[in-house]
Amino acid sequence: MSKISRRNFLKTAASLGAAVAMPSFLTACGGSESASETGERPIKIGFIPLTDCASVVMAHTLGLYQKYGVNVEVVKEASWANVRDKLLTGDLDAAHCLFGMPFSVYTGVGGKAESELKIAMILNQNGQGITLSSALAKEVGYGDPSKLKALISQRPADKPATFAGTFPGGTHDIWLRYWLAAAGVDQNSVKIITIPPPQMVANMRIGEMDGFCVGEPWNGVAVKEGIGETVLATQDLWAGHPEKALVVNPSFAEKRRDDLKKIMKAILEASKWLDDFNNRSEAAKVIGGQAYVNAPADVIEARLKGQYNLGATLGERTFEPSKSMVFYQDGAVNAPQRSHAIWFMAQYVRFGLLPSAPDYTAIADKLIMRDLYAEVAKEMSLTVAGDDLQPFTVTLDQQTFDPKSPS
Repeated sequence: MSKISRRNFLKTAASLGAAVAMPSFLTACGGSESASETGERPIKIGFIPLTDCASVVMAHTLGLYQKYGVNVEVVKEASWANVRDKLLTGDLDAAHCLFGMPFSVYTGVGGKAESELKIAMILNQNGQGITLSSALAKEVGYGDPSKLKALISQRPADKPATFAGTFPGGTHDIWLRYWLAAAGVDQNSVKIITIPPPQMVANMRIGEMDGFCVGEPWNGVAVKEGIGETVLATQDLWAGHPEKALVVNPSFAEKRRDDLKKIMKAILEASKWLDDFNNRSEAAKVIGGQAYVNAPADVIEARLKGQYNLGATLGERTFEPSKSMVFYQDGAVNAPQRSHAIWFMAQYVRFGLLPSAPDYTAIADKLIMRDLYAEVAKEMSLTVAGDDLQPFTVTLDQQTFDPKSPS
């Protein structure tokens, strides 16, 4: 990709960022031909206001969808439930989406059972967080939840501790439940509610909950506003965990496979750009704008660069580039793995979200478009591991998971 001057980059980013709120303008800019010329409407890709929408947004801002010849409109959505519903109806063709959502929806944890959403590729690893109220965080500390059980057991039965995730069976929900389990907390003894990511901070401010698990920048915003502190970054829960995926409507994936491959190539190129830390300041300015995440660029930038102000009582923590939010790493980030899908569904059983084990491998095979990603990777000279069913170890409790024996 040719180098872009800082001045021209910011000028282009500002104009294209404004276009999210102006679909007619975006349609005209999204591809080499307009929708009226091709007879097809723009391909709609949804996103939620989170830092890790960056590759989907930057592929647009950098002109990469246009470079690969696809007419794309990026669409800001209010909640993961909206994203799910619009993907299922075809109102969205694809979306920046929780990795766990397709499995949650298919198994009925977070949707109508056997409704299919397909995973084309992974968008990022790491970079989420668990934030507690300042009073609770001071007692718990960072990285070790062992004190949590005693603290919340002191609550009266009619006023249990309340925590929020963003979608049942999604990544944030499972990181929260895994952390509670590591603390020895009976999940029936606490209240777990669902809140859309951009509303987390406001709900914490008015005392609706004791803590939440969400993507950035909302953990960082809570710290900046003095209403919460980050007690865990998810890379310290599971280093290199899958987080967001490009999830697609099955009919779109089948009927417009070539266009989907072009979209994936544009996002892969944007992902490579994002993994150059010299570009992350520029990315933070773009995605922090009102059209996208609508949050302070300095907060987005700091955590994108692995520089975490955890809160007044917890101090600072710095992550090396490979342990911060990553988007590419020579394509290793982006290959979807069936082992990760099986792990998520095994957690559904473990935490009582499913009454019995589903057919793990069959569901993973059905919903992960691994062959499609392999095609794209080959065309972009990227290496894909041959076996995606290898055991791995979760960092927080050092438990090794074997996807060939999930129980």
